[in-house]
Amino acid sequence: MGDQVIVIEFKVGAGTYDRSATCQVIDYALDLRNFHEGCRSTWLNPVLVATDAPFRVSASGAPYDQVYPTMVANRSSLAAIIAAIAARASPPTVSHREWLTARYRPTPTIIKASQALYQGHQVAEITHAEAGADNLGATTAAIAGIIDQARRSSRKAICLVTGVPGAGKTLAGLNLVCQHRQREGEGVAGEHAVFLSGNGPLVDVLREALALDDVSRAKSKGGALAKDEALRRTNHFIQSIHHFRDAYVKDLSPPVDQIAVYDEAQRAWDREQAMDFMRTKRGQSHFDQSEPAFLISVMDRHPTWAVIVCLIGGGQEINTGEAGLAEWLRALRDHFPHWLVHVSDRLESTDSAPAFVMAELGDRVVRDPSLHLGVSLRSFRSERMSTGVAALMSGRSEAAAQELACILPRFPIVVSRSLAAARSWVRAHARGSERYGQLASSGGKRLKPLGIVMGLKVDPCCWFLNDHTDVRSSFYLEDTASEFDVQGLELDWTIVAWDGDLIHQPDGGWRFRAFKGTKWQDIREEAAQCYRLNAYRVLLTRARQGMAIVVPHGDPNDPTRLPAFYDPTWAYLTRAGIPELLDAP
Repeated sequence: MGDQVIVIEFKVGAGTYDRSATCQVIDYALDLRNFHEGCRSTWLNPVLVATDAPFRVSASGAPYDQVYPTMVANRSSLAAIIAAIAARASPPTVSHREWLTARYRPTPTIIKASQALYQGHQVAEITHAEAGADNLGATTAAIAGIIDQARRSSRKAICLVTGVPGAGKTLAGLNLVCQHRQREGEGVAGEHAVFLSGNGPLVDVLREALALDDVSRAKSKGGALAKDEALRRTNHFIQSIHHFRDAYVKDLSPPVDQIAVYDEAQRAWDREQAMDFMRTKRGQSHFDQSEPAFLISVMDRHPTWAVIVCLIGGGQEINTGEAGLAEWLRALRDHFPHWLVHVSDRLESTDSAPAFVMAELGDRVVRDPSLHLGVSLRSFRSERMSTGVAALMSGRSEAAAQELACILPRFPIVVSRSLAAARSWVRAHARGSERYGQLASSGGKRLKPLGIVMGLKVDPCCWFLNDHTDVRSSFYLEDTASEFDVQGLELDWTIVAWDGDLIHQPDGGWRFRAFKGTKWQDIREEAAQCYRLNAYRVLLTRARQGMAIVVPHGDPNDPTRLPAFYDPTWAYLTRAGIPELLDAP
């Protein structure tokens, strides 16, 4: 209809225009707007038709991002709604044939992507950004080739996959395990693969999402599946690295899996942290290895071949004892000289660059450019978002401004002194079932006067999966998630509250602080400074569609919240070109 696209959701026999149906039709319109190439120059009109509902005048208003407010109709008023839309149509910019054959390339959340892969879909079917999809496809093919080569030659290999935040590292790992799960189902021997992660919230959320999806699918087919049974099945698919480790400390036999995918492998514990935990919490007084060394030793028990795939995010180490990529390389150098090492040819030039001389591994290192994922799939509005955040965390306003100038036209970011204004902003921008939530650093202990109490436990499954009617969900903006809760996961829209634990300095650096007792203390240890910087890097890269950053005014009468703790960071963010949000929309 000219340059207008009408998206209609029929609810035959419905007597009301309920919220869930309204969200459904908005979601359809947004999917077309964001992911259907034929809709890039059209106007989307979501219409909900409840055939038996009473007549209601539809809300009018200007479109936002090429999507008009949702209109409602019953069986009698639909024709008038269509006529009204047709009256504002201009000549089409694409032909009907071009529109019908245009590509639909969605970028689902990691939760929806994992559900699709678990049900047997291929990774190529669920990715959107062409450069990112091509990169992800090449990485998947490269890993498959490494596994095939190891199997045929009866050798052992480790594959170190690096990537920017949101580039699809977790997706690549899940895809690999799902493919081998399907081959197991087809009776192919020796194809066991397991997805391991030390990220507790990620493991819990993905397991819960997969189980709920299985239960729902069984119900839709007229069957029944208990949630406990569905969870049991997903537990074999996604495992906590800590449970895997504890099991094979006691069981000295080779694991059933010959392929182990370790997500966020940069967070594996170093020797000191692993020893302390295993001795004090598990009673293993003789444990004397780092987590990387132990995991390789477990897979090394296989008499023939084995492959470990490490998925490594640059600048993502956020807690004490997280050893980064270098610990894996040291373990390979010192204890496993017979393992082949596959890495990207860009390894030393990325944020993942290890404090390690690669030449110490000798000639067994195989470099492949496909093993680095350099394009963000998460922020589909701007593939440069991870680069922009990296520039922002560098502390150099000129470099940050240059990157953000390319991002802001398509990926809205605002900065505010008011938490209320930021909340109103994300609520106004989120449409349909788009999820939003409130984030802050675990070190943000003096955000309490704003109602943000860090240290309270968030239930990640409720926070990420439950809807707007659940007070525990992210939608309520009451429970604030930290970097530990959200790493590896994502939201459509985020609020990031910035405290005095990280303060920009005039020289372009940062001041790192921790709140101890009743006052702030400077963080002197370099590793701890890195964790604090990475915490904000994680928080600032969780949004898929837009973000509001809140830097409070502070309080001159509160020595723990002086304006001097916040004003320098506020000034830096505005100098970098982030627009100020003055009033609630």
